[in-house]
Amino acid sequence: MNRIQKFFTQIKGLLVHRFFQVLLFIILGLFAYGLMFSNVKPERVQVELFQPAEQTIRSTKTVEDTYKTEQEKEEISKQVADVYSLKKEYAKNKVDLISSIFDSAIEVNKETDPDHKEDEEKEDKKEPVKTDAQKVSILKEKLTDEVNKNIEESVFLALVQADEDELKIAKDSTITAVNNVMSSRIAASDVENAKKKVVEELGYMSINGDMKKASTSLARTAIIQNVFFDKDKTEEQRRKAVESVEPIRILQGQIIVEENQLVDRDVYRQLELAGFLNTESTIYPYIGLLLFIFLTFAAFYYYFYFSISKKDNKYNQLLIFSLVFILSMATMKTVSILADLKNSNLEYIFPGAMAAMLIKILLNDKLAVAMIILLGSYGTIIFNGDTPGNLDFSMGLYIIFGGLTAIIILSRPNFKSKVLVAGLLMSLINMAFVFSLIFIMDSHYTRMEYLYYAAAAIGSGVGSAVLTMGLLPFFEAGFGILSSIKLIELANPNHPLLRRILIEAPGTYHHSVMVANLAESACEAIGSNGLLARVGSYYHDIGKTKRPHFFIENQMNEENPHDRLQPETSRDIIIAHAVDGGEMLRSHKFPKEIVDIAEQHHGTTLLKFFYHKAKKQDESTLEAAYRYPGPRAIMKEVAVIGIADSVEAAVRSMKHPTPEKIEELVSFIIQDRISDGQFDECDITMRELSIVKHSLCESLNGIFHSRIEYPESDKLGQKVKE
Repeated sequence: MNRIQKFFTQIKGLLVHRFFQVLLFIILGLFAYGLMFSNVKPERVQVELFQPAEQTIRSTKTVEDTYKTEQEKEEISKQVADVYSLKKEYAKNKVDLISSIFDSAIEVNKETDPDHKEDEEKEDKKEPVKTDAQKVSILKEKLTDEVNKNIEESVFLALVQADEDELKIAKDSTITAVNNVMSSRIAASDVENAKKKVVEELGYMSINGDMKKASTSLARTAIIQNVFFDKDKTEEQRRKAVESVEPIRILQGQIIVEENQLVDRDVYRQLELAGFLNTESTIYPYIGLLLFIFLTFAAFYYYFYFSISKKDNKYNQLLIFSLVFILSMATMKTVSILADLKNSNLEYIFPGAMAAMLIKILLNDKLAVAMIILLGSYGTIIFNGDTPGNLDFSMGLYIIFGGLTAIIILSRPNFKSKVLVAGLLMSLINMAFVFSLIFIMDSHYTRMEYLYYAAAAIGSGVGSAVLTMGLLPFFEAGFGILSSIKLIELANPNHPLLRRILIEAPGTYHHSVMVANLAESACEAIGSNGLLARVGSYYHDIGKTKRPHFFIENQMNEENPHDRLQPETSRDIIIAHAVDGGEMLRSHKFPKEIVDIAEQHHGTTLLKFFYHKAKKQDESTLEAAYRYPGPRAIMKEVAVIGIADSVEAAVRSMKHPTPEKIEELVSFIIQDRISDGQFDECDITMRELSIVKHSLCESLNGIFHSRIEYPESDKLGQKVKE
């Protein structure tokens, strides 16, 4: 074990204690807090009224500009015209008044005209004929003082002098004219014009001159203002107009003053509203940041200590997650500082997908997604530009989208060993996403700026891939992790040990490839690591290269040397291949998982052939002496490889394998291992063993399917024999 592994092993030993577990999360939280502290610190700017601004200042929050809002409301209120209401009842009242005056005149005419009285009345009451003045007096008595005051004497005289027919004609004409004119809107300034209009309408009356003048005078008197200012409705209209005014706000991120721009009273007032002139210190941003960090790490604490069952795996994951987090956050802060110094959008070059790719390859998809969401959230704070307090959500989306893209790309089997290819593909997707953000925000840039954004997006993708490939060996060495990339390297046919098997033990090599095919399919069927099973199968019999000819698959038309050996000697040679294989793999610095497969694939099974041979020679032979030393399979992959190893050898020795015979044989071997307790230390279930059996049968039926015998082939074979 190298120094790095020893160091991390010591740390994992400390993490067994809850105190150090909590301490690690506190350290990570303080680290994140320290990096983001300056990004939430309230900014105090030095500005003076009527002096140029030394820097461009953006608002850190959205606040309402109450002064401008009130100004806008006042302006809108002034624009609302006064509301005038038409008093329709005025027309009816005046028509009724005119009608009453004429009716009163008709009554006076009847009362004072002897021709209208009955004959008996005339003889009994021989009253003298009333004079016009007396008639006028009687008429006035029938009317009110207010009405009498507004009517000229000549009008009364004309009314009492006219006969009933004239009065009726005049009444109808006057009422019609007054009603027509008073039905329209008459403002105070329009009264005189309305009176002229009623005079014009009465000009066509077919009555004598005095009566006509009287009617005209009465009509003019009846025409009055019927439209008046409606205070309540006017105020209601103004209230609605004021309520429709949207509050004028200073938006978060909005530029309040440009560099070298004169700070006038309006700008100064906006700076004060945005809190830049407030000299009082506030702790709320720091409390908010602390609470945010606490919530995120509390969620991860819950996951690591309540969702992961295997302790050793838990501590490995926690340490790897912590290291990747620290590395990513430090890189993020460095990029943000450089972007601020150069006053450019350099943040888009941040290799955010690096963390997702490392966690995806080293750990699992869940933690990779969690990591990229965490970095995206913190990125909104760290990449908030030159305005502390802002949250750059576009940058957060960019980091999250890039990381999720990397996880999806690496999820494809063909891309597990092609990190650089995945980085190039991710660069194109990053570039498309950056342009989508630019177009959504309707930002206008020059051609060079567009090229700059494209180059930054490509740099982010390629940089993530390069950093991932560069850091993977350190994590693999430090934690003894067997990554997919490492497995694919070991599966290379040009690997020295694989070439040694091929050259020195070709039969074993062929057998190992067959076992690899069987084990990989079976492991993938039960959700285990199929790639590990394949690579482990390649090397599971590497120990046979020490004595290749003592194993039947390498004996080509040769005498079996075991026929001349004692059972004890044969036993030692056969059993030694598992022990020798483990030692050879350790000497070549192979991962522990591959070494375990070589040592455990036979478990503690019995060498039945040599045991029974020895039993015939000596009845006192103990069964334990002819068992492999083990240990038994601990991983599911080892259990599956052990089954596939026995099944492949057994089926290959069958003369005419059929699907029924193959299924019977596979069932027997699995059941024999179960009854022998070979899976007692492995968490493989009966249901998974049933799936393994089905997968092995399918694969073997495809390999050993029956072939049609062609006559021509038989003849050709006979000629070759001759």
